[in-house]
Amino acid sequence: MSDINRLRWKCRRGMLELDLVLQQFLERDYVALDDAGKKAFEDLLESGDEALWAFIGGELASPVPEWDSVINQLRAC
Repeated sequence: MSDINRLRWKCRRGMLELDLVLQQFLERDYVALDDAGKKAFEDLLESGDEALWAFIGGELASPVPEWDSVINQLRAC
């Protein structure tokens, strides 16, 4: 399975809003990330749906500073 296909699968979540944001980011912005940004996105996907949505919505601060740039880009989606 290619990396993009694996990430598409990981972007499928139990919350439609989250699915839409993650899929749009993956298709539009992921390829432009540097290696550190790609790793941050992949690590961020390991978060639970509620926490991930709270990070994107600004309701919860990111526990990992390296995620902040990616979270800001996700907010733009």
